[in-house]
Amino acid sequence: MKNKHQQRKATPIYSGVIKYFPLALAEVAKVSQIGNEQHNAGEPLHWAREKSTDQLDCVARHLTDHARGEIFDDDGMRHLAKCAWR
Repeated sequence: MKNKHQQRKATPIYSGVIKYFPLALAEVAKVSQIGNEQHNAGEPLHWAREKSTDQLDCVARHLTDHARGEIFDDDGMRHLAKCAWR
């Protein structure tokens, strides 16, 4: 069985995710920044979890909107990027 250090080293975060999906990750980062300005205006970037307690409902709403053909939300961000952020 691998120890924690071996498991961490065996997880290809850069080559398996960042290298493959740089544009998708950038979109998710934009969603994070816009959400922070909406819910925590003027504060450093952080996730105020107490303000967002309906994660699965939010994902379902964005996924449903995307399935209906709405690529972008009212703020111009992609529904799927919002799903990924959640």
